Amino acid sequence: MKVILLTELRGKGGEGDVIDVAQGFAENYLFPNKIAQPATPGNIKQLEERRHNIAKREEKRIADADAIRAQLDGKPVVVDAKIGEEGQLFGSVTAAQVADAIESQLGVTVDRKRIGRINIKQVGTHEVDVNLYRDITAKVLVLVGVEAPKPEEPAAAEAEAVEEPAAE
Repeated sequence: MKVILLTELRGKGGEGDVIDVAQGFAENYLFPNKIAQPATPGNIKQLEERRHNIAKREEKRIADADAIRAQLDGKPVVVDAKIGEEGQLFGSVTAAQVADAIESQLGVTVDRKRIGRINIKQVGTHEVDVNLYRDITAKVLVLVGVEAPKPEEPAAAEAEAVEEPAAE
């Protein structure tokens, strides 16, 4: 059954895309949740009239996702977890914990469903993918039981530089 997507459907397409899905999936999930509408000739004609507005929204979403990727990519995030002997965790680190850590430490709100599959059960540094929009993905370093490396403060370096000439 052909449907027109009204919002992004992960793995299938974005707003305005015409895709083919199973009839039961469309009738039981997509239509009631207003994620899609049937691809009738009338709806397709309306879609063509709205293409310009959809393209503008798509550009904005992509720009926003790129900006968030710039904020997240390669940044370390510390997750607190109970650690047992030999670096084993009690339980594992979940996507919700990673999303909360990103929000509290980096100031970026990320939906936990956008965080890729994680299976963190050991102490250390782990790379986690965060899908921001369609194929735009950021990689975040999740530190479990490890302190984040602290960048040297430029004020301390300047103070040392000032002291050296005074010693001469």
